[in-house]
Amino acid sequence: MNQLRGKAWKFGDDIDTDAIIPARYLNTSDPRELAAHCMEDADPSFAGRVQPGDIIVAGKNFGCGSSREHAPIAIKAAGVSCVIAASFARIFYRNAFNIGLPIFESPEAAAKIQEGDEVAVDVESGTITNLTRSEQYRATPVPPFMQEIIAAGGLINYVARRLNG
Repeated sequence: MNQLRGKAWKFGDDIDTDAIIPARYLNTSDPRELAAHCMEDADPSFAGRVQPGDIIVAGKNFGCGSSREHAPIAIKAAGVSCVIAASFARIFYRNAFNIGLPIFESPEAAAKIQEGDEVAVDVESGTITNLTRSEQYRATPVPPFMQEIIAAGGLINYVARRLNG
């Protein structure tokens, strides 16, 4: 899981958790059902067109709003390999790692990557490569401990593995 690669889906600043997964769908915690409505209020066609491995790229304060874990679950279940943003709301940042969704902070990448660009992310180094434009950007690297949580599929799986040796 050291290298992620996919097509970029571009969103703006302040994409809140209601845009990621509207409150009207919070009566379920089924990841497949949440995925079917992922980003519905920001782009109604997203859930039907996103492909496994694709990457969400957004501006500042991605995931602001409520503290619901449904938002990163919907993104991950939709097949998105990671989210790159200029910045993340603190609770979304924590929830993303808790459920095993890799996220990367890079204001430069968020500004320069365009919708449809082919993007590769080196998880260990935090290097983001825009294959379409032959550009590289730096993201804040994910600490090794957090990489272990992602590789385990989230915090619960990570703790279970640690307890079971």
